[in-house]
Amino acid sequence: MTDLDAALADVRRRLLDADGLVSAVAAGRRRGAEVAWRRVELRYVDLTSGRRLQVTTYDATQAHTANHDPASAEAAVDALLAEPFGNWHVETTAEVLQLRVTKKGAASLHVRAREGAPPERRHDRGKTRLVAEDDPLLVALGISTPEGRVKPSRRDKYHQVEELARLLDATVSEALAKGHLRTPTPGDPLRVVDLGCGNAYLTFAAHRLLAGLRGLPVSLVGVDTKEQSRRHNEEVAARLGLGEGEARFVVGRIDEVELDPAPEVVLALHACDTATDDALARTLSWQASVVLAAPCCHHDLAAQLRRRPADAPGSLLTRDGILRERFADTLTDALRSALVRDAGYRVDVVEFVDSAHTPRNTLLRAVRTGGRSPAARAEFDALTETWGVRPRLAELVGGEG
Repeated sequence: MTDLDAALADVRRRLLDADGLVSAVAAGRRRGAEVAWRRVELRYVDLTSGRRLQVTTYDATQAHTANHDPASAEAAVDALLAEPFGNWHVETTAEVLQLRVTKKGAASLHVRAREGAPPERRHDRGKTRLVAEDDPLLVALGISTPEGRVKPSRRDKYHQVEELARLLDATVSEALAKGHLRTPTPGDPLRVVDLGCGNAYLTFAAHRLLAGLRGLPVSLVGVDTKEQSRRHNEEVAARLGLGEGEARFVVGRIDEVELDPAPEVVLALHACDTATDDALARTLSWQASVVLAAPCCHHDLAAQLRRRPADAPGSLLTRDGILRERFADTLTDALRSALVRDAGYRVDVVEFVDSAHTPRNTLLRAVRTGGRSPAARAEFDALTETWGVRPRLAELVGGEG
């Protein structure tokens, strides 16, 4: 037998060894005591921001994951060691330590040499998924079964969730690193809004990525015109244990919703037709730092192109309905990106998800840098004059941009 405090000190030293720890598990409880979590798992992962101690805690129904930088890892470990867990199993690159607390409160400690492969540090190990199939979020959304497997009928939705997580992760990480997005604090969390959130599959995925996997303090608002959506989303938020300060949902139109203070990250995913223009106009009025917009249903310019004279230049692109619709999609998003660039944003137009999973797979990703682009405005003017169109976004932001 060993003194319990001395044994826990050995565990602590191994848990804080960012190069040596492979994994650790705490479970069970000591005689006559209660613990906050039924199980805790720890390992180090390599993120774009550096190596982090990943702590996953399990209550009766959910898993909660947090990634700690070196400054907060020590406090997180001390808090876990203060819990009266009955067992600790710790693997390092060299040893396996097994600590069991006896009924009398002493420590039964066993240490042996470890054999096996080096530790896997990738955060998205295995199938390289940011959001694993057994994530409690996917179970709550009905994408995965209670056993943690994606339902065959929901696999396309799962791909959308996963790809949004990847795009948002890369965009926010770069914006934070370059100072285009402020570093949030618990007292002043990152303000995120999803305009036209619907049943909030992607809204909750964004919160899971930013708060759960990246450990950022986040306050998220979902906006939709349907009261039914608000009730549904609040029920899901309650199942996920998210309070109103973390995620709330309001009923309203995109062009009318008032948010104070203004959001810093704007999502508009599959907002139909000119609703995407409303979302981009609100983004510019709020001077939001980041926006991800996946447009849908480009009817506005398609109708304008239909009215062009049959002998107008480029009529081969607009004469037949299928070609006109596809051209209108491309022209609409090109003009939108030009206007957003002119307003001081760096804009990329990327593929959201593979077209095998959704036909609406274009995404405008923009980060506010403050540098306006006169060339973008000139290109916008040239395109609108050539094709005789006036996109909704231009009307919303004004003739001068």
